[in-house]
Amino acid sequence: MQYDLFTQRKYKFFSFGSGSSGNCYYLGTNEHGILIDAGIGIRNIQKALREYGIAFEKIKAVLVTHDHADHIKTVGCLGDKYNIPIYATETVHQGIQRNKGVQANLFQSKRVIEKEILFSINDFEITAFDVPHDSIENVGYHIKLEDQTFVLITDIGRITDKIREYASKANHLVIEANYDEYMLQAGRYPYHLKERIANGSGHLSNRLSAEFIASIYNDNLKNIWLCHLSQDNNHPELAFKTVEQALLSNGIDVGKNVRLEALSRYKVSGLREF
Repeated sequence: MQYDLFTQRKYKFFSFGSGSSGNCYYLGTNEHGILIDAGIGIRNIQKALREYGIAFEKIKAVLVTHDHADHIKTVGCLGDKYNIPIYATETVHQGIQRNKGVQANLFQSKRVIEKEILFSINDFEITAFDVPHDSIENVGYHIKLEDQTFVLITDIGRITDKIREYASKANHLVIEANYDEYMLQAGRYPYHLKERIANGSGHLSNRLSAEFIASIYNDNLKNIWLCHLSQDNNHPELAFKTVEQALLSNGIDVGKNVRLEALSRYKVSGLREF
C-alpha cells in the first residue's frame, strides 16, 4: 500500500515493562501491531493496551528474542489460547518448549524464522540477527516500516559486528543498558553471578552501551530507548546520564539531535509515535 506525504501513517511504540521481572514491547499502527517478547502477565498486557486505546485483537504476532522466562512467560497463552502466531528461530522454539515457566505448548501458533532471512507480517518487513547471550539462542530484530527502521537488541553479552551492522541502520533503537560497572562490582551479588553478567555472554553495561551508541550515531537516529535495566545494579537516571554524556562528548545534544529514554522495569512507558 502506498502513502503520500499527507497520508503517511504513524507508528506507535511503548514498553509494558523491561527487566528481569518481565519484558514486553508493542510496535504498531492504527490498523495492527506486534509484540516483541511476552514476559509479563496477560492481564497486564491487555490492561496497557486498553489504556492506549489499542484493541487486543489488533495484535497479529509475537516476536521472541530468546527463551529466558522473563521474555516468554505469556507466549503459550498468547499462542494457543488467543491464536496469535509466535515467531522465533527453531532453536528458540525448542527452548520455549523445554521452559517450565511456559504454561502451554505451542502447536498451531508456532512460526519458525531463520536469522538473516527477511519475513513479513502485514507491512512490517522483519529480519532477525544473532545477539550473544547465555540463552540457547538470542536474536535482535530489524523492522522496516515504510521509510522508518526500528531495531530492538536486548540481553547483549558484547557488541559484535552483526549488532553494529543492524543498529547503525536504526531510526528508532531499543538497546540494553543493564548495569553500572561500579555498582555491580561493589554490590551484594556473589562472584559467580557478577562474572556471568559481565563475562561477554551476559548483559551490557551502561558504559559499553553508551560508547556503542555514540559510535554509531548519525543524523537518521531519532529515538533511543534504554532497556533491561538492573534493579540492583543500575538506576534509570544513571543509565540516562551515562549515555547522554557519551553523546555530548561527540557533540550530540540529547533533546535536540536525538530523543533518549530509560525504560522502567515495572511501569508502562509513554506511547511514542513516529
